[in-house]
Amino acid sequence: MTHAVYPSLAGKTVVITGGGSGIGEVIVEGFVRQKAKVIFLDIAENDSKALAARLGNGVKFVKCDLTNTGALREALAAIEREAGPISVLVNNAANDDRHKFEDVTPEYWENRVAVNLRHLFFAAQAVAAGMKKAGGGCIINLGSVSWHLSLPDLSIYETAKAGIEGMTRALARDLGTSNIRVNCVVPGAIRTPRQMKLWHTPEEEAKILDQQCLKQRVDPIHVTAMILFLASSDAAMCTAHSYWVDGGYR
Repeated sequence: MTHAVYPSLAGKTVVITGGGSGIGEVIVEGFVRQKAKVIFLDIAENDSKALAARLGNGVKFVKCDLTNTGALREALAAIEREAGPISVLVNNAANDDRHKFEDVTPEYWENRVAVNLRHLFFAAQAVAAGMKKAGGGCIINLGSVSWHLSLPDLSIYETAKAGIEGMTRALARDLGTSNIRVNCVVPGAIRTPRQMKLWHTPEEEAKILDQQCLKQRVDPIHVTAMILFLASSDAAMCTAHSYWVDGGYR
């Protein structure tokens, strides 16, 4: 696959949550190719350290539990002190653990919302002041095709992902006067190592391809391509919308 190069991203400070593996890992690689200053947050230390070591200069790993709002704010403030205003925030981190509706407790609900929704808002809040002072910025939230398809055993995850699309619209309105663009990228059934190990059996893969208009699997690189475009100045007038990368999955 030929990769586009966006000169407007070179030298920009980019923060990616959940960047140590899966889609996040490929997003990190994509911004490194653009010669951006890339910092990624993750709680998975081994995978993240290995990625940072492999990519070398131009990328930094910061260990952070995103469900701890205080720690998240502190980590982002430290990044701004060291690397300057954050130009691009990619809110990627999430966890799609399956759960039965009847088994959900209030404690599990709060934890899943913290993992899949709450930190996106507070990460955006934490970087907004710096973006305003710098004259603008870009926030990209990762949604999911799951709630559009009403997939089973994902009720809290789908609630959170639906909320992300609404939050994207609201933040785009609130921050637009400061030239901060806020968009949502909606991945389809993405072929990541986690998905292939846990959910995407040969039978499920056949079902996915049958439901897609395009008869090939969607990979993290396809999602990354959309994110890089939206982060660049080429997308200067793109805000408040959701951009699907799903092969026409319905």
